[in-house]
Amino acid sequence: MDAQQLLSIVLSSNSPAPATELAGAPAVSTEAFRAARPLVAGPADAPSAPFPIALRGTVQKGFRRGGKDLGCPTANLSEEALHPLSAATTTGIYYGLAQVLPRGSVDTESNLSADDCKIYPMAMSLGWNPFYKNERLSAEVHIIHEYKNDFYGNEVRVLVLGYIRPELDYTSREALIDDIETDKKVAVRSLERPAYSRYFKDALFANEQSNVR
Repeated sequence: MDAQQLLSIVLSSNSPAPATELAGAPAVSTEAFRAARPLVAGPADAPSAPFPIALRGTVQKGFRRGGKDLGCPTANLSEEALHPLSAATTTGIYYGLAQVLPRGSVDTESNLSADDCKIYPMAMSLGWNPFYKNERLSAEVHIIHEYKNDFYGNEVRVLVLGYIRPELDYTSREALIDDIETDKKVAVRSLERPAYSRYFKDALFANEQSNVR
């Protein structure tokens, strides 16, 4: 992992989504796809439908699998947070922006710093994660920022802006980690384009917080 800590927020559902609502991407050869990955995703002029997709909710404790296996802590949101994702229709890796904010009044002390509350690029895995053989749908949102404290109980806002790639069935954890790193690079490069960077000022996000350290 590089100096930027990869934190993930897991939005989980107690049951698989109906096939009519969320279909798996067409089968892709893992090795062939990894050998020729593009470093920018999505149309240059603007996000295409159904994007942008806005998500928000309270971060709860999740599987804790990311911290142990992938070097990135995990948390989760309630099932209700998944509902807007039904418009995505296809499992795979997506990119966009995310912001973690203190939950509560402006007078409530928070473990988040001012930097923690800024808007950052993210890469999101939507599906059943073939490597871990998930039996329920999950959306893991990897926020590209180094948090010094956990953010359980705080609010997260996510704006999904595009699709990177389909889910792949990895034969090793190392290959999975390598592709997560590539997904991060694709997300950052894709968001540098003017048609996407303007979403840093989207109305979904809060620009000022009084109860941060």
